[in-house]
Amino acid sequence: MRFLLTDEQSDFARTLRSLLGTAEVPAAVRAWAAGDLNPGRSVWARLAETGLFALAVPEEYGGAGLLPLELALGFVELGRAGVPGPVVESAAASVLLSELGDEALAKLFLPGLASGGISATLTLPGGSPYALDADAVTHCFTVSAAGRLHLTHGIVGERLASLDPVRRLSRPPATGALLAMGPAVTAAAETAGRWARLLTAAQCLGVGEALLARTVAYAKQRTQFGAPIGSFQAVKHRLADTLLALEFARPLLWAAALSLSPADVAAAKLTAGEAAYAAATTALQLHGAVGYTEELDLSLWLRKARPLRDAWGTPSACRAEVLRSRTG
Repeated sequence: MRFLLTDEQSDFARTLRSLLGTAEVPAAVRAWAAGDLNPGRSVWARLAETGLFALAVPEEYGGAGLLPLELALGFVELGRAGVPGPVVESAAASVLLSELGDEALAKLFLPGLASGGISATLTLPGGSPYALDADAVTHCFTVSAAGRLHLTHGIVGERLASLDPVRRLSRPPATGALLAMGPAVTAAAETAGRWARLLTAAQCLGVGEALLARTVAYAKQRTQFGAPIGSFQAVKHRLADTLLALEFARPLLWAAALSLSPADVAAAKLTAGEAAYAAATTALQLHGAVGYTEELDLSLWLRKARPLRDAWGTPSACRAEVLRSRTG
């Protein structure tokens, strides 16, 4: 089966890539890691103008409809550019509120999330117990294992160090305003978690592509024995293997966006996450010692590969989900 994007979908991805290419994202990433959130918020505002966040909100609440394929396309570009902040969690919060079936909550939050006027982070059962950038967003939603949806505002609890300094993690407080409870919350949380896993897979694919592109460019410039290292057969094979892994992940991601089945999403996340991590390993090895330096923009993507591989579904958890679908 061939997965071909429409002209409109391809144009949307190109628009995002062009916008992010002129948005000085690396500088915003470094500022975000240092605690200065304003440059990153400016990037978010420009993304909101493209309608990206509206792709996770139904039309009746000011969105473009729940469009997982188009949203996944956009998140590949976010990963490629290294956009900071809880973009996945904010989109997943929109899905949670859309699926909840509570008209009052939907009207209260979804129009702002669609327009980018408000932002959110989210923790769900089965995911990480830590909220991403809770102090950088307007709302922090937490769903407990008992099916209770709580809301807090800018409260930062216990902090957890991350391999990626841009991923500012904190444990949300146990208390907060109770918005809803019951089976509807549990069902909506399962759907939102699946979207979060899909969009993280898209980010992984973008990160892997960015790492590969920078490594190929470096291999053409760096010389040994009077020749670019990219001309050596072993280096060519390594880069080809990295490209093959990323290209294999791409159709799985599109298929998962079309079906949204737990097994398809898990397979896409597993494949894209492992491909991004392999791309980071290749990039580090071929760049040599210079790859470790913080001054090199490459480090911004190197540090993302491992945390994103494990976020919203570790490789073992995704393998278990795929296995359940085959034996169930």
